[in-house]
Amino acid sequence: MINIFRVKLALSSFLITTGLLAQTGKLQEEKELEVVNFKSIKKVLEQDGLTEASKRKAQQVQVLKKEQGKLESGRFMYPTESELWGFVSEYWLVKNAQLLNWDFEKPDYALERSFSSTMENLGFYQKKFKILLVNTPSLVKASIPGDNELIFLLSVPFIKSLDLSKLEISLLLFEEFIRLEMGYFKKNVATEKMSKLAGSNFQGGKPDLSMVEELLKNYTSQINQKGYTFQQQFELTKKVDAYLKSSPELWNTYFRLLGKIDRFVKSNTQYKDYVKLYPSPEMQVKWLSPPEKVL
Repeated sequence: MINIFRVKLALSSFLITTGLLAQTGKLQEEKELEVVNFKSIKKVLEQDGLTEASKRKAQQVQVLKKEQGKLESGRFMYPTESELWGFVSEYWLVKNAQLLNWDFEKPDYALERSFSSTMENLGFYQKKFKILLVNTPSLVKASIPGDNELIFLLSVPFIKSLDLSKLEISLLLFEEFIRLEMGYFKKNVATEKMSKLAGSNFQGGKPDLSMVEELLKNYTSQINQKGYTFQQQFELTKKVDAYLKSSPELWNTYFRLLGKIDRFVKSNTQYKDYVKLYPSPEMQVKWLSPPEKVL
């Protein structure tokens, strides 16, 4: 702001001088004095304006320095947990592209529309997801976290061998959606180092890339060997059961789907490891079946 005190002082000086000389009329000296006083006021205003501009400039410099510091510091930040999950998931997919064989020509099965419709029927709206079809029987299905989205992997040979309908596939994916929502994958795969480093700053040092390597190994172990426990599978099945009970058609389709998968993996040695990863379709059918009455 303009310095009000200095302006008032200059104005007072001008008014007092002109008041004393008002009775005798305006002389040449008076006119010169007025000019001098107006120039004095103008000078005060100009000085204050320059001071204000200087202050604004200094403030702008400080803001720019602060932003520059943030940008510089941001160059040395680890990604947040959500960003890390997305990065590691996509990195794992790229590293295993040859084994998974997800980059192959395939028709449009319209699974995204079918799954979105099923999700909305069950009260889940605007969920971001990707469905990645893989051309291998070695991986039947999997769900991994992305950066604020869900990534589903589904074996084309598996769904073709079972001759699954779009609704059955959608329910298979819904089961995987609930599995991710319950946090089992992250719980089984996350490391202490990830929790410690995510979102932190390593300025002045080197990034610890071993964190990513550990996570990649845990991904492979979880998806191909470790799988889920009976307790986790039981809790998952009961959760899905609770959601589907509001729609008898969906519940019955899911119940029949589990029976179909159970018979298929028992009769096909190529899928013998399925029950080790997802124990087990037979038990899921029992958990969903009403208790037998004792006569």
